[in-house]
Amino acid sequence: MLLTEVIDDERNDRMTGSATDLRVSVVQFEAVPSDKTANLATVRRLAEQAVADGSQLVVFPEMCLAGYWHLTTSSTERLRELAEPAEGPLVHSLRKIAADLGSGIGAGFLEADGDELFNSYAVCFPDGSTHIHRKLHAFEHEAISSGAGYTVFDSPWGVRMAILICWDNNLVENVRAVALLGAKVLIAPHQTGGTNSRSPHGMKVIPAELWHDRFENPEALLAAVNGPSGREWLMRWLPARAHDNGIFLLFSNGIGPDADEIRTGNAMILDPYGRIIAETPVADEAVVTADLDWELLPLSTGRRWLLGRRPELYGALTQRSGLERDARTARHSDVPVPDDFQIEN
Repeated sequence: MLLTEVIDDERNDRMTGSATDLRVSVVQFEAVPSDKTANLATVRRLAEQAVADGSQLVVFPEMCLAGYWHLTTSSTERLRELAEPAEGPLVHSLRKIAADLGSGIGAGFLEADGDELFNSYAVCFPDGSTHIHRKLHAFEHEAISSGAGYTVFDSPWGVRMAILICWDNNLVENVRAVALLGAKVLIAPHQTGGTNSRSPHGMKVIPAELWHDRFENPEALLAAVNGPSGREWLMRWLPARAHDNGIFLLFSNGIGPDADEIRTGNAMILDPYGRIIAETPVADEAVVTADLDWELLPLSTGRRWLLGRRPELYGALTQRSGLERDARTARHSDVPVPDDFQIEN
């Protein structure tokens, strides 16, 4: 049977879903720097693959339509050439893919809004509705601004979802906030792994030769992407975001060379207990698919913990320490945080 016939036969079933599950996919692939046409073609190809397996929502990585790390050394003029408005041709093309395949599609792009630029992510549904999140903690380039609010929305399947991009997820307050706003599924696109965290026990750069020699020595590359600068680093914190907030988490990521760094992939889907229900075993382009079982939500540990909150105690969370920095300065800083770090009285 042709793929188009599969799509036509199963479209209604996929969009309706059932009371207990939703089939989703997370994708890892190597974006071509600055080549939006090539990257969009990859998104369509891999989305078709996911939909043929019954996926109702396909989640691609951060900034995957423009490429990512090369932006950090590009001129502001070059960024403006690559950027598009939210109602521009790129997001229109994503809407068309969603409509053609009868599935939700999420992908990252560089957004232009007047004189401002944003690291943005669009989730498009077949009915034409689109939800766009602007990264709250953008650090890539001085010309890229940070977003100003959370993106939480109702999906066609009757479940609320949220989008947080890469470093947004590292700050625990953001995930808790979207959970309190009703999100049960967190779309978490990344471009991470293999970067210099500037912390002595954090991520480190993965040698480029491991990628170049991946066919002759695949075991060495796999060990690196699953090691302390890849999967092991993710396991220190990513499951906690899902577990502590009782939320499904859809982690997509780049894989392979990204300017002078090597992304580690590790695409995975986590349940509200922080358990990995599906992940890729390869250091290559991959689509990971799983069914989300809504019956896991009501008694999940994190959701029950939310019932025990005492908001009157949490005023410290909204007070400044006096040491806060913009996202770019904070992300790239190698200055130790003082021992007496605390909020202002």
